Parts: sequence; structure tokens; C-alpha cells
Amino acid sequence: MTEAFLAFLFGLLIGSFLNVCIYRWPRDLSVVRPRSHCPACGQTIAWYDNIPLLSYALLAARCRHCRARIPVRYPIVELLTGLAFFYFVLTRGPALAAVKMCVFAAALIALLFCDLEERILPDELTLGGAVAGLAFAVFVPMSDSTVHDLAWFAGVNLTGRADWLAESALGAILPAAILWAGGWLYEKVRHREGLGFGDVKFMALVGAFLGLNGALFTLMLGSLAGSVLGYAYILVARKDPKTFELPFGTFLSAAALAAAVFRP
Repeated sequence: MTEAFLAFLFGLLIGSFLNVCIYRWPRDLSVVRPRSHCPACGQTIAWYDNIPLLSYALLAARCRHCRARIPVRYPIVELLTGLAFFYFVLTRGPALAAVKMCVFAAALIALLFCDLEERILPDELTLGGAVAGLAFAVFVPMSDSTVHDLAWFAGVNLTGRADWLAESALGAILPAAILWAGGWLYEKVRHREGLGFGDVKFMALVGAFLGLNGALFTLMLGSLAGSVLGYAYILVARKDPKTFELPFGTFLSAAALAAAVFRP
């Protein structure tokens, strides 16, 4: 429990950094320089005004200098990241498997809000995350056994790290290809783009971490949620379904988090 609580505190700090990434990467800005500042007045934010959760509450959700409102997204991202880190360390122990899932959760949380706010899934998170997932597969066993079973039928015995890496690679490639094919077919039939390539790269990230079954589960759940909730929002907000850009990556991110938490 002590390790999980420390992971929660560390997750709060990572969530604070993710807020910087969510704001800057979709705008092609550096996450290193300049220091954190208020977007409204440009004043540099002091360290004591940048404490996760606490500073937001003490400042009453407003900038100390210009009193501009601080979006509620900031404490939400910090809290979600802290809780995710707490959960994965609690359930997997202080091991590399927990680190892997914490990295995955951090990327998903950042992507969820990037797509929700800017309709952009930054390559730093999707492609960078996919590479990280493949790297973790060399050291952390994959729960998927699809490649192992296919290799067995073909008379090949894949074991150990080769098996883990192959599971991760198949999970990254096949669901991304399926999603790309669906987007290509939609464009040919409807003569307009219905799916951004960022969503395809996103599925590579998910498959690299969760394997083929986890990625397909994410794709199914995300598509279902996007169809139902997205259409409901269009009706309630009276948006034009022909022009409204659905944040599909947001639904996929939430579905991937659910897959990471509830699937073995």
C-alpha cells in the first residue's frame, strides 16, 4: 500500500506535466521552454502555484496575476493520472509491469484530452508510445497468446522474449491496418474524410501495449461508445452530423483505459 500511495503522488506530478503536453504539443510548442505560464497574461507560474490539485483549490481556479479562470481539465488530468498510477502499482506491485501500465495510462490520458480539446493526437504520444510499448514487450510478458497459437499451428515454437515482442508487434500492426482500411473505405463511399490518420497511429500504440485482443476490444468498445454517445451529443447540441468532427480518439482513449483496467 505504501508503494501505491507513493505512486499516486508521483502520478499527480506526471499529471501536471501531462497538462503542459496537452496544451503545447497540439500547438507545436516545446514542453521544455519556456517555463509554465498563464496563457492569458503570460506571467510565469511560481512553483507554489503549480502544486498538483492543491494550488488549483487555493487559487480558486483563477490565475494569481490576471484572475483568468484555470480550466477544470488541469486537476482532472492530475487526479486521473494519480489514481491510475495508484491502481496499477497496487494491483501489479512495484514491478516493471506496473511501470509499463503507468506509462500507457499517462499517454492515454494525455491523448484523451488532446483530442477532446483540439481534435489532434500528437505523434509524440501515439508513435512514441507505440515504440515504448514494443520496448516494454522485450522485458514484460504479454497476456495475449495469438501469435504463440498461430506459430504453434505453423509448427514454430515461439517462447520468451521473441513471443512477447511478436505479440506486441502484431497488436500494433493489425488493428491499425483494420482502422486504416475502414477509413479508406468510408472516404471512397462518402467522398470525404471520416477518420484521421492519428486514430490509426493511436491503435498502434494500444496494440503495442495490450496485444491484438486488447486492441480489438478497445476498437470495438470505442466505436460503440463513439457511435452512441457521439450521436446523442449531436442530437442534444443540435450539431450538423455532416460537418461535426467527432473526437473519436477521446472515445478510443477511454476504451483503452477500460481495457487496461478490467481485462487481465
